Amino acid sequence: MRRLLEVCVEDAHGIAAAVEGGADRIELCAALDVGGLTPSPSLIRAAASAPIPVHLLVRPRAGDFVYDAGERRLVEEDISAAADAGLAGVVIGANARDGTLDIDCLAHWADVARERALSLTLHRAFDLTPDPLEALEQAVTLGFDRILTSGGAPRAVEAIDTLTSLVAAAGTRITVLVGSGVSPATLPALLATGAREVHASCRVARADTADATLRRFGFVAETSYATDPATVARLAAMLRDEAA
Repeated sequence: MRRLLEVCVEDAHGIAAAVEGGADRIELCAALDVGGLTPSPSLIRAAASAPIPVHLLVRPRAGDFVYDAGERRLVEEDISAAADAGLAGVVIGANARDGTLDIDCLAHWADVARERALSLTLHRAFDLTPDPLEALEQAVTLGFDRILTSGGAPRAVEAIDTLTSLVAAAGTRITVLVGSGVSPATLPALLATGAREVHASCRVARADTADATLRRFGFVAETSYATDPATVARLAAMLRDEAA
């Protein structure tokens, strides 16, 4: 059974590293330190030339996934921008104030995406829902192709039982894309859930070469990270071995 590796990246270096390492798909983001935000139009255009499918994370701000009318319009425009750039899909999500999925909002966005023939991933707003099995059924009804989830835990390896239940309930109707804390160390346990797709950042800390002045002015973080092609390659090889 073919298993796929999606790598989330936040810059041009990350796109190149994901391709070099053998990723099957890219999730394109900015600001991964806060779970990812919508990246710049220039990066979206650059990613469109990648030789593997690219899905755009559409998240207009950090924080929760309860959006007002203005934010909803931004998401709708970014979905169209992904299609205009030639990307393969979008990654979206929204919650109601009680934590359940915002069905009306998601249905509208899904219609916009389907009109442009974009693949649809429901992001980890799903992990905030009070009943993940009910949310899975709603995602199926809404026409999503996959759900990116850690099983409702901060790290996927902490929710093996929930992920196993989700994969079983999904069957062939929708793909459970397992993400958060995916690494060569955690991958075997995550694959034991039956998941066919995994999502990882494959980031490693950069060597501390930042100019002290840049650090003093706050233009670089105390610790910065970069997508590591060797980690991508190791995960891709492990997935190939599992499928053999």
